[in-house]
Amino acid sequence: MSLPTTQDPRVQPVVANDRVCTGVTTLDGRIFVSYPGADSPGIQVAEALPDGRRVPWPDESWNAVRDDHRPDGAYVHVNGLRVGPDGRLWIIDAGAPGLGRLQVPGGARLIVVDPATAAVTRVYDLAAAVRDTSYVDDVRFNGGTAYLTDAGAPGLIVLDLASGNARRVLDGHPSTVGRPLVADGEVLHGPDGAEVVVHADQLEVSPEGRHLYYQPASGGLSRIETRWLDDPDVTPETVAAHVEPWVDTPTTGGTAIDAAGTIYLSDAERRRVLTITPDREVATLVTDPRLVWVDAMWIDADGDLWLPAAQLHRTPGLAGGEQRVDYPVWIYRMSVGTPPAPNDHA
Repeated sequence: MSLPTTQDPRVQPVVANDRVCTGVTTLDGRIFVSYPGADSPGIQVAEALPDGRRVPWPDESWNAVRDDHRPDGAYVHVNGLRVGPDGRLWIIDAGAPGLGRLQVPGGARLIVVDPATAAVTRVYDLAAAVRDTSYVDDVRFNGGTAYLTDAGAPGLIVLDLASGNARRVLDGHPSTVGRPLVADGEVLHGPDGAEVVVHADQLEVSPEGRHLYYQPASGGLSRIETRWLDDPDVTPETVAAHVEPWVDTPTTGGTAIDAAGTIYLSDAERRRVLTITPDREVATLVTDPRLVWVDAMWIDADGDLWLPAAQLHRTPGLAGGEQRVDYPVWIYRMSVGTPPAPNDHA
């Protein structure tokens, strides 16, 4: 398979990182980024300042590097972050030191920070909804409910934001179970030589809140009406019966959704970004050799799509134990002309 060689002028470099960066979110001109420690330990969440400095967020203590991974006042392993519809910063702690490693008791959390004060305003404990092999991956919002993916023990988590009650749905359902990952035309292998599988990973809520779209990192994309997830009295069999296979997508680093309901999906196999309309029409938005494993994308209020080219498949965990990252790790941006879905963020 041939990879692209021509750069698209619409794709503009914005932020350079000296470590692998998998998440970016913006608020009123401020840029927050997350580092999964896939290439080296260090700060996990930071504000990226224009002068190149990285300010630990919300402070240094939360970003302390601990061999024992104690979660008291510090992250275990941040997998992503995003500004929510309330204007606060929501940080996903996977709860395990890495994919394939066991959960740290009390580690799986959704941490909420006030951007104005850097105060942690709430911590949602996800212990009731995780397994020993869980790796909480990403989050999306729909009114008083948050949905999260579990990439380690395949399934979804439904979180009631008022009560804090968390429960599992589609536990082990085929739509949440991954296949071996492929990037740049190659099947990925871990340090032990085994093929890498990442279960439920990307997810998006339609702008009117009716559907949840989700998939393993290897694809394909499924959808389900949120009413089947939101009611705790619905049986697991009934929930499973309402899953719809949607699009047979490739290995994906990240997704985003706009106000028109169009999903943006990064194709890690071919260094491109696809669009999927609510009518299930698939098209190529952009192809560029710099789009090396674009991870969690972000649409800002100006209709710009942010693209962190994370190069995850070049890190030891996905490259057979070898370090192949080509620094700096860039976050790019391109205009798509449509604002984000309002139920997700402003």
